[in-house]
Amino acid sequence: MKYCPACASPIVIQIPADDTRERHVCPACGTIHYQNPKMVVGSIPIWEKDGEVSVLLCKRAIEPRYGYWTLPAGFMENNETSSQGAQRETQEEAGANIDLHELFSILNVPHVNQVHLFYRATLLDINYLAGTESLDVQLFTEQEIPWKEIAFPTVSHTLKFLFEDLAKVKQGGAFALHAHDIFKPMRD
Repeated sequence: MKYCPACASPIVIQIPADDTRERHVCPACGTIHYQNPKMVVGSIPIWEKDGEVSVLLCKRAIEPRYGYWTLPAGFMENNETSSQGAQRETQEEAGANIDLHELFSILNVPHVNQVHLFYRATLLDINYLAGTESLDVQLFTEQEIPWKEIAFPTVSHTLKFLFEDLAKVKQGGAFALHAHDIFKPMRD
């Protein structure tokens, strides 16, 4: 940010009074422009038939990670809840009708200023269709998931948590809420 959206004056970066972090501040009008992490919300659409569980994945038609597989997810919009955003993204990217359940995973990705939230969901039917941001949409069992072609670590971690929990549920356990931090890999 170079100019104040409120008055168009040049912005300075400084620590405002009673604050501890550098912020974008307009010296002309005094507005402090806070920049906070973006929320990515999505679902884990599950289809179960004859005791076999499959997960709906979307093949990305946009960058980043064009051509890689992901769960239906995207940035949360203003004036919607995280669950509404997850449902909207699932409809937009996969054309899928779902029953949204509880929050399943919270993944912090500080190096890109994002927090990813995924909700468990049940597919209500298998009438899904790739949206404009998806090249393809398919159901995968755990053994069929193209693990090396998963777009983002947040999706890989969420899928691993899901299959671990499904094994526990078969033994009488329950689904858990998973929290995980993904830090940028160190470079040599």
